Amino acid sequence: MPANIKLFEVNNAELDKISTLQAPQGILALVNTPKNPVLSVSELAGSFSLVLDGVQDPGNLGTIIRTADWFGFGQVICSPSTVEVYNPKTVQATMGSLSRVNVFYENLRTLLSAVKLPVFGAVLNGNHIYNTDWGKEGLVILGNEGQGISPEIMDLISHPVTIPRIGGAESLNVAVSAAILCADISRNLQK
Repeated sequence: MPANIKLFEVNNAELDKISTLQAPQGILALVNTPKNPVLSVSELAGSFSLVLDGVQDPGNLGTIIRTADWFGFGQVICSPSTVEVYNPKTVQATMGSLSRVNVFYENLRTLLSAVKLPVFGAVLNGNHIYNTDWGKEGLVILGNEGQGISPEIMDLISHPVTIPRIGGAESLNVAVSAAILCADISRNLQK
């Protein structure tokens, strides 16, 4: 263990008192959070990034960050209305991936207007993802759990895409949708 990490052992009762979780997993870390990381638009070229428009559930955000890490997406860009990345439930759901994926909060309209990348948007009536030419770079927008992508962002999507529905469910969980999209993009990048 690095010398600059201070370790304190506590018993289960003490851990229960200092943790926000009902069933702590045996370890708790106290870390400094970065101050407002700055996104460089030039860093987006040559890769894919997930863009979240108003995702509200902390568990969904954490799972999306973990999924991005699994598939090698280096950054997740959030609208200001997206849940706080350092919410304890979000941090727990990342299962450590928060240390490997950069998370930014940006005005999405400004950002999407400034980039020269394909902008894919997960919508109900887009092109079938399995017939989509993802290319080698782009931004992939996922919307709010109940409202989808906001109207002011919808008109900036150059490539609307849909995960094909076979059964009768009305919608997919946003984190599940992110995983399906990341998997298909990753599969296409491997060709």
